[in-house]
Amino acid sequence: MKNQKGQAIPNETQPIPTKAFNKQEGTTLYWLGNSGLLMNSRGTTILVDPVLEGFDIPLLIDMPLNAADIPQLDAVLLTHSDNDHFSVPTLTKLKKLEPAVYGPKYVAELFTEKIGAPASGHDLHDHFKVKDIEIEVTPADHAWQNDTTKFDRVFQFEDFCGFYLKTVDGSLFIPGDSRLLPEQLTLPEPDAILFDFSDNSWHIGFENAMKLANTYPHADLLLSHWGTVDAFDKDVFNGNPDDLFPVVTNPERIQVLAAGEAFSLVSHQ
Repeated sequence: MKNQKGQAIPNETQPIPTKAFNKQEGTTLYWLGNSGLLMNSRGTTILVDPVLEGFDIPLLIDMPLNAADIPQLDAVLLTHSDNDHFSVPTLTKLKKLEPAVYGPKYVAELFTEKIGAPASGHDLHDHFKVKDIEIEVTPADHAWQNDTTKFDRVFQFEDFCGFYLKTVDGSLFIPGDSRLLPEQLTLPEPDAILFDFSDNSWHIGFENAMKLANTYPHADLLLSHWGTVDAFDKDVFNGNPDDLFPVVTNPERIQVLAAGEAFSLVSHQ
């Protein structure tokens, strides 16, 4: 589906109820728009790059969740400091829930500075656990800031990351915003990927997105970084899911979710 400007948009947002944070059987994933994700794995709840308010570009969707309504939260995973991933308004509202917060060391320092709460900073390839969920910090290549004069600091490779999560029900790879890296093609095959297909020089690029998808031919592809902000002229935000189906192996695994739509993570092993 497209809007009048020709930008691909998802189906109508499905509001996420507070019961989505309750203990449950299995592991459920909810796309929050852009690159945000909610995971509930048998009652362990994690938000990834939650931007539930504070976008500085007009939106194409309604947000599926109000940060102030979240009843409990175990952890927040932050891949990097861009404001479409690191939302000060959202994170400030989540502070009262006292979730454990994880990210690259720079992002953890920024969180403490901006939000006034502790965060755990990690090196690439570190491992940690959120209850029974095993998580590895994976590398990402996204230092676009160094190509501009907008920033006072020089961003380092280690300021950006992805995450590989292992639950009892299946595994999820979150590459983060990243150019394709060789390490991303040699992981244990995940059961699902939070799949950025932005055809942008500081993202994976469409051709390399296909390489990643077809390297893991059984992984469900939960489409991200598309259909969220009103930016038909910006390739970083305006990917079209219809372009994927002819070129992805086993295209039935492409998940074009509405914001807030539930998806069950299951093992394909």
